[in-house]
Amino acid sequence: MSHERLTKHRYFVDLGPLTLEENFESGERMTFTVVAGGGMVPDGYVETVAITAVEIRPDVFLTSWTEESGANIVHLEDFERGVVHSRITLPDGTPLALTGTIKPLD
Repeated sequence: MSHERLTKHRYFVDLGPLTLEENFESGERMTFTVVAGGGMVPDGYVETVAITAVEIRPDVFLTSWTEESGANIVHLEDFERGVVHSRITLPDGTPLALTGTIKPLD
């Protein structure tokens, strides 16, 4: 399985109320920048996280990470279709399910 689709690539993720840029530095590390936080996180917030990424099939990845706040994130990123399914558990335990688009920035 290859992380070539992720490594050293940047993507714009639009989940409706939440938009962000993902910069995959490697198959194990990503920096995200919140463009619009939708009241969940401040606009402009930047964090580098350790990720676990598994290629489900070519151009489809299951990616997860835990943020400093304690929020747990799981993304099913379908680069072929340009769709991302996000499952978020906020630090207080509140679950969120968001679906949106993912587009390359480079």
